[in-house]
Amino acid sequence: MSYWFIIFLLYSFLGYCLEKLFARATHSERQVRKCFLLLPLCPVYGLAMVAVLRVTPPDLPFWVRVVTGAVICTGVEYLVHLFYDKVFRTQFWDYSDLSFHIGGRVCPHFAIIWGILSAAAVDVIQPLLSPIAAAVPPVAVFAFWMLLAVDCVFTSALLLRSHDTELLSLSALRAQQ
Repeated sequence: MSYWFIIFLLYSFLGYCLEKLFARATHSERQVRKCFLLLPLCPVYGLAMVAVLRVTPPDLPFWVRVVTGAVICTGVEYLVHLFYDKVFRTQFWDYSDLSFHIGGRVCPHFAIIWGILSAAAVDVIQPLLSPIAAAVPPVAVFAFWMLLAVDCVFTSALLLRSHDTELLSLSALRAQQ
């Protein structure tokens, strides 16, 4: 269980890094690209990759893993977006300007990207992360759980009050007050 929690955290952090690169490369107006107030994490990436790793056998041909990863990651993306929308009445992403989107939550353009990225991650990134995750001592796993739990409480309270993802940075939050 602790192994998968660390894998979730590592991919959530890598997803945050990918989001920051994407925001910078596209000159996005939305530069706050995380889903927590304190921690630099995008949990949709962590959840999707844990699902991919748990469901998809690594010995499948690459193209089959691309298709499987696209379906799994897009499904997770849809459910996470639905959760944020229904619980916090907020959106972290919106694909409404892309063709063939479903409620702005998912779209084929990104489904293809998620499939390729997830299959590549299984081949390239997972062999690097697996020994790291396995080596994390239980006391550190407990500390990470506590830190994530505290951040979840603060983030949830902020989003329930404001419904504004742009406040998920301490500088933006201070400027708001």
